[in-house]
Amino acid sequence: MANIIADDVPAVVFRPGTSDSEIEAAALRAIKRRKQQVLSLQIGIFVAVVALWQLSSNLLWIDPFFYSSPSDIIFRLYDWAVNGTSEGSLWYNLWVTMEEALIGFFCGSITGVIVGVSLGRNRFLSDVLSVYIKAINSIPRVVLAPIFIMILGLGLPSKVALAFIMVFFVVFANAFQGVREADRNMIANARILGASDWQVTRAVIVPSAMSWIFASLHVSFGFAIIGAIVGEFVGARFGIGQLISIAKGTFDAAGMYAAIVLVMIVTLIAEFIMTHIENRLAKWRPQQSLDIQ
Repeated sequence: MANIIADDVPAVVFRPGTSDSEIEAAALRAIKRRKQQVLSLQIGIFVAVVALWQLSSNLLWIDPFFYSSPSDIIFRLYDWAVNGTSEGSLWYNLWVTMEEALIGFFCGSITGVIVGVSLGRNRFLSDVLSVYIKAINSIPRVVLAPIFIMILGLGLPSKVALAFIMVFFVVFANAFQGVREADRNMIANARILGASDWQVTRAVIVPSAMSWIFASLHVSFGFAIIGAIVGEFVGARFGIGQLISIAKGTFDAAGMYAAIVLVMIVTLIAEFIMTHIENRLAKWRPQQSLDIQ
């Protein structure tokens, strides 16, 4: 008898003499079936939560004034998309927030990787600067929004600065730790073969840290959006954060939830794109392993 296990996919038992191609095909079917089950459960949970929310609102189990309802949220999104908001076009407000988040995300990610790899490779410099990095990292990011707005104004720079700070420390910490966790045997072998410090960093250290870096990028875009929205809360003329602030001031629960749903959709799309890019750039990583017993 043979057992085939692909990660946490349930084992498949085969009779003696089963060919390798049949085993592999069965394993792929098991993996595909598991993905379908996961997707079905995800959709089912979403539908159940939305249906319960709508039912609770209709039957007044919850107060619609505070919690709104899915139907009202959908109607508000449709109204914003067709007729615009009190602050102009929905798409322009969305673009303002995305512009702030994207600039902060790319600048924070690139800087975080460079600084993380550099300090990870230089233990003396990292020891000297570690106390300052810890001190700055201990400051709650949100409280920096008024400072940035006071210094940089109500425009784009202050929101980008806050998004940058939100992203930088997440990416920096993972890049730094990824460099420290690099395989010392591979580094030693590269040096024995005559690799320079730059070649070791480029060919051994950075690829080794890529998993850590991409793990941080998956969450850092959400932090970039948080930074942009918090900055818009404190002071802005346009943006999704401004729409949420106006809805809050007018007790418009549907408007607040509609803006939040819009941010969630954009973040999920960004996560999908990030996963696709990671899979393209990390083709060297092995696919789901198949263990035959």
